[in-house]
Amino acid sequence: MIETIVGFYTRSTTQIGERSAGANTANDLRKRKWSVFLSITFGYGFYYVCRLSFSVAKKTMADEGIFDVSQMGIIGSALFFAYAIGKLTNGVIADRVNVRRFMATGLFLSAIINLFLGFSSNFIFFLILWGMNGWFQSIGAPSSVVSISHWFSDRERGTFYGMWSTSHNIGEAITFIAIAVVVTSFSWRAGFHVAGALGLAMSFFIWRFLYERPETYGLPAVVHEQSAESAQHNKSLSAKQWDVAKNPAVWILAFSSAFFYITRYAVSSWGVFFLEAEKGYTTLEASSIISVSAILGIFGTFFSGMLSDKFFHGRRNIPALIFGAIYVVSIAWFVLGPANSLSDSLSMGLFGFSLGVLLVYLGGLMAVDICSKDVSGTALGIIGVASYIGAALQDIVSGYLIESEKLLVNGVAVYNFDAAGKLWIGSACISLVLSALVWNPKAEE
Repeated sequence: MIETIVGFYTRSTTQIGERSAGANTANDLRKRKWSVFLSITFGYGFYYVCRLSFSVAKKTMADEGIFDVSQMGIIGSALFFAYAIGKLTNGVIADRVNVRRFMATGLFLSAIINLFLGFSSNFIFFLILWGMNGWFQSIGAPSSVVSISHWFSDRERGTFYGMWSTSHNIGEAITFIAIAVVVTSFSWRAGFHVAGALGLAMSFFIWRFLYERPETYGLPAVVHEQSAESAQHNKSLSAKQWDVAKNPAVWILAFSSAFFYITRYAVSSWGVFFLEAEKGYTTLEASSIISVSAILGIFGTFFSGMLSDKFFHGRRNIPALIFGAIYVVSIAWFVLGPANSLSDSLSMGLFGFSLGVLLVYLGGLMAVDICSKDVSGTALGIIGVASYIGAALQDIVSGYLIESEKLLVNGVAVYNFDAAGKLWIGSACISLVLSALVWNPKAEE
């Protein structure tokens, strides 16, 4: 039984090669590359639909008395922690298995969990299943990055990595529009059911249109620069994965990403609340200002890879330093600046664009660049586990700092964001300094 399962996910290198031997190699390669790119981009977008469904349903569930805010916070943290651990574990696995089957299976199981949750209102059941969902969700990104490494050369990897990274924006848009309409028009249960149904459909799309590495189909493998001369070339996969774990540059980038994620999720989780409580905006005004960050983030993410590939010859360190500095300035402007809608919107615009760029560089691409392309999933896993532990701890620490400095004035809660603001700005500064330490590391092929 175990051998059958392992064999099912093991990569094949000869099964289809003979059928493709006589095909037009260049044309076939081009078609399959675009099929891979579209599969991982839209596929990972629908991973987000099955990850954010709970966020859309929270208000309705609270209004109906299904869970209180504290319980929903515990449920949400279960996904974050499971995702952090799973990002590392499944990153290692993704380097060793058939990523088409692996990625499709992860989304399929995440979709099934969403369907089950639509039938339940039990806290323990929700907590366990939502934690499991975090684990299955962590399969998507490593599978996608491994596919990019196998199908795209060094000169184009940054461009396609950046464009793929817009997948989370696609997923957020579908969730916050389509699933929100379903929840509003029908019920929170229907929201989970529709998210699950969409996830199931997309898992079959991935199964059909995502391809394994080029050699599987009789196509030439993508040649990475200096790969033939590299000492890494003749090492076993396990040895290469261990080299990633021992690489200090990867760990510096992981901690840089962790502090970057603290500031990222501080704005995502507390930005609207901060603008309401500290600067006196209404909920609609505050939400509109924060949405500027999300919109500009799409452009930053999309053009990040092109920017480094076209203008910096594939080097990420220089643009990472430039946009890291913009990231620091924008969050400081946002936190310390006066209440002015134009000023706050501009700060969020700069924040969103720089966040989109850094999400690509610090969130994985810089680590993938300096590691053997055979172990891209492992590199991404190390970055991911640090990043999402940072995100999870941020919510706890920020909440504590905000609550601890709350005062009651004539029965009205007055919040002081001085300590939390220092955490947010300080984390962005630390991220910038750490990323600058990885200036010109030697790439391993």
